Amino acid sequence: MSRVLVVEDESGIASAVRRGLAAEGFSVDVAADGEDGLWRVTENDYDAVVLDVMLPKLSGYELLKRMRAADNWAPVLMLTAKDGEYDIADALDLGADDYLAKPFSFVVLLARVRALLRRGQSKQAAVLTVGDVVLDPARRRCHRGDVEIGLTAREFALLDYLMRHPDEVISKTQLLDHVWDEHFDGDPNIVEVYIGYLRRKIDTPFGRHAIETVRGAGYRVRRDGG
Repeated sequence: MSRVLVVEDESGIASAVRRGLAAEGFSVDVAADGEDGLWRVTENDYDAVVLDVMLPKLSGYELLKRMRAADNWAPVLMLTAKDGEYDIADALDLGADDYLAKPFSFVVLLARVRALLRRGQSKQAAVLTVGDVVLDPARRRCHRGDVEIGLTAREFALLDYLMRHPDEVISKTQLLDHVWDEHFDGDPNIVEVYIGYLRRKIDTPFGRHAIETVRGAGYRVRRDGG
């Protein structure tokens, strides 16, 4: 049974999400403020976290920031009443794996949570290597040389897919279908955003260029690691 934490201060929304997820077979914990949410993610292992942005005591942004700083990479779905691109960008840049603007359909939220869980459960045991970049899906760890690199669930899934097809040009559509979801109907430019995140983590600090953009065609990871 998958265990999910819902951090939401609006009691009606929190109760509805808890009941709905429980009815679908999830084990659900609820926190009504950021401090309680942080304590729960520190003390427990969750398969996914549904996290509101606007929370008392500690904002969702700050909670997420502290999770990632503590190397807690549980998949996070951010809930926000704002739908501005800067709010979404802030959430993703801090390490959120997906976002959903209020008001939302529970059916959509359920689909997003299940998609996060599928990506987490579809790890394959083979250790992937391109140049000095090593990805271990079973242990969910990434290294470049002797340096360990923390990746969000979405970043990990994106790099995993690219590294399984070294030197192949992978289109944006392929990445959306395999890394996001076949029913994804958001902005396809989200792929470019996440490619940028990966480059800032696995390439830029090392002065390397493992991830290449092939203009008009897609992206590829160089077999030699750049």
